[in-house]
Amino acid sequence: MQPIAPLMIEHRLIERSVPLMKQECERIGKGGSVDPNFIAEIVDFFRTYADRCHHGKEEDLLFRALKKKNLSAEHKKTMEELLSEHRYGRETVGKLAAAQDAGEVAAQLDILIDLYPRHIEKEDRHFFIPVMDYFSQREKDDMLKQMWEFDRKLIHEKYYKIMEGMERGKK
Repeated sequence: MQPIAPLMIEHRLIERSVPLMKQECERIGKGGSVDPNFIAEIVDFFRTYADRCHHGKEEDLLFRALKKKNLSAEHKKTMEELLSEHRYGRETVGKLAAAQDAGEVAAQLDILIDLYPRHIEKEDRHFFIPVMDYFSQREKDDMLKQMWEFDRKLIHEKYYKIMEGMERGKK
């Protein structure tokens, strides 16, 4: 298995969020009130799964390894675009979490609805497969092992941070 396989599988789950966000935007657009539970869940999904888990593996493992390679100008440019899109996604999710009115919620959801399908297509169809040629089989195998280890530790990281925050709040 290539180290991009888990990343592409994760993309399939992230893609499933897009129709749900569209439904929420349509509901809001028809005069419905913001569903705070949906917003809390989608913010948690993007912060924990899409950003920390998925983008974490991309940035901390794949992209970091690629920065050590002699990338073509095209691949360097694409990687910088992808990193910029990750930052934009984080900013947008932060604005969504802080949004106070239905219009702002819908605006931030619209940005995510537009961003993620294009971002995923760029990675899946134009970046992931060609950049695997920069790595030996051993490097790819090692990266895949690092990705499994990254995932194994992730849940513990999340809940240690939650507990530390709760403890700080009690002091």
